[in-house]
Order: sequence, then C-alpha cells, then structure tokens
Amino acid sequence: MFIDQARIHLKAGDGGRGCVSFRREKFVPRGGPDGGDGGTGGSIHLKATSKKNTLLDFRYKRHFKAERGRHGEGSNRTGKSGVDLWIDVPRGTIIRDAESNELLADLNEEGSTFLAARGGRGGRGNAHFVTATAQAPEYAQDGEKGVERDLELELKLLADVGLVGFPNAGKSTLLSRISSAKPKIASYPFTTLEPLLGTVKIDDHTTVVVADIPGLIEGASEGHGLGLQFLRHIERTKVLLHLIDVSAEPQLEPVKAYQVIQKELEEYERQLNKKPQIIVATKLDVVDEKRLASLKKMAARKELPFVAISAITGEGLPDLHYAIKRQL
Repeated sequence: MFIDQARIHLKAGDGGRGCVSFRREKFVPRGGPDGGDGGTGGSIHLKATSKKNTLLDFRYKRHFKAERGRHGEGSNRTGKSGVDLWIDVPRGTIIRDAESNELLADLNEEGSTFLAARGGRGGRGNAHFVTATAQAPEYAQDGEKGVERDLELELKLLADVGLVGFPNAGKSTLLSRISSAKPKIASYPFTTLEPLLGTVKIDDHTTVVVADIPGLIEGASEGHGLGLQFLRHIERTKVLLHLIDVSAEPQLEPVKAYQVIQKELEEYERQLNKKPQIIVATKLDVVDEKRLASLKKMAARKELPFVAISAITGEGLPDLHYAIKRQL
C-alpha cells in the first residue's frame, strides 16, 4: 500500500537529575559535595533512505520516544546519556511542524538527516553549587525536559520524468512497456490508484526514473477524481510527458484534452505547466488520423516536442527515448 502522508508524535528523552552527595571516606569526617551531573536525554533524528518508498510504517506506529538520561551519582559520577533514536523515512520526505505548518526539512538526498527532537540536558550535581558561603549545598539541578512535538510527513517521489494525462490515456501501459514496473492495466478509468515508479534505460549511458500518477480529470484542482492528491509527486520532475489518446474512442478532442490538463496543472501549482513538456500522442495502433493531425499541429504551433507512439506495438518508442534524452 502506498501512503504519502503521515503524522507522528515524538518525545525526546529527559535529562537525568543531578545528584546531591557528599564525600564519605575514612579519616575525612567532613568531605565536600561530590554529586555528579545527570546524563543527557536521547534525541530523535530522521534519516532519508532509498530503501523505503512509502510512509506506510507510520500508519501503524506513530509515537516515538527516546531514552531518558540516567541520574547523576556520588563520587562525581555523571549519569549515562540516553541513546539517540534514529527513524528511517523515504528519500523525498518533507517534514513540517504539525501545529504551525512550518517547513522544517526536505530530506531529498540519500542519508540526509534532520534533528527532529533534541534530548534534555542533564541537571548539575551539588558539586557545582559550592560557594564561599555555601560549602555544603544540599540541592542539585533537575534535568531538562526533552522536546515533545508532532510532525507532519509528506512524501514527494523523486523522478526525472512525470506522466500526466486523462484516465485511460495509456500512461500505465507505456510505463510497463519501457520499464520493469508492473502496473495494473485495464480498459476502465482510474485503473491506477496510486503513484508508480519505473526505471527506464534510454541508452548505455542514460537511465531515468519515470513516475506515473492517477489520471487527471476536469475539476481536479477542486478535488474531483484521484490525480490531484498525487500531483505533488511530479513537482520534482525535470520533464513532463503529456499523454493524449488520439484514437476515435475519447469524447474529448485531443487539443481540448491538452488544454484541460494544462489548466488543472496551473491551478494546482503555476510552475508545473512551465516545466519542459513532450506531447505524446498514444494508441497509434488504433489512431484517428484527423485527431492525430490536429494535435500535431497544436504542438508545432506551441513549439513543443511531439512524438506519436503505440505502447502496444512499440511504434515510436525509440523516438520517445530520444526526445526524453534531449529534454534532460
């Protein structure tokens, strides 16, 4: 199951309490204070890893608590510090404060880390509080409380190329043909219910990651359909492949289909439809020549790269590979 949003509760370890203690040695009847400091509480860190690609784990475990520091002891012994807690998250995870919605970190590099909750400092023992007028202090300092907070995690997949288009435009079929990904493919809308990634070998020196998201429909920016909630996963892409069905089946003309999707992209995030795009006419094996010609003419007018393909027969796929490489 693909989960791209989660809320977690963190509690860093409290610092250990300082110790009140006095030297008790043979032949030293009035030994001075020797209370040790408390140990530091464990902190909580988030670490990005490519071994995870979903936030599903946080659906079942949402509360995380680090170890507290041990209390100080006599003979100036400092308490043991709490062990830090490390939590793995998928690469591409954005971290926000759940209360203020402040952006705290964007873990988009392998191994990048974020100190999410700092452990409390240990309290000082009574040995620190000796003065000229207080030679035997009978008090010590409590340890600090560890940070406690709620965080919102949001996953944005990292891909070079994003596939956009109406449901049933052939996105999943294309992904299955050019990569080793195995998406569900059927002849009804919204077959794809969650984002999918596929690795595509363009040539001996170029490999790209392609993201397929659920199809968009008119009104997606207002919450209709499924695609809007997954558009975040193509925000980081370098190139968009805009797939448009040029068979006789769709009711919407290809040029109109292009305009509708462009409008929805702009409504969601103005920068999305400014990304480099390749117009991809799909289903060339059952093509309507008039529809194909009108789409090709529009692409030429807008000076956009245009490729016509059939993911079923493989026609046009080498041209698509070349077009992607040029845009990257």
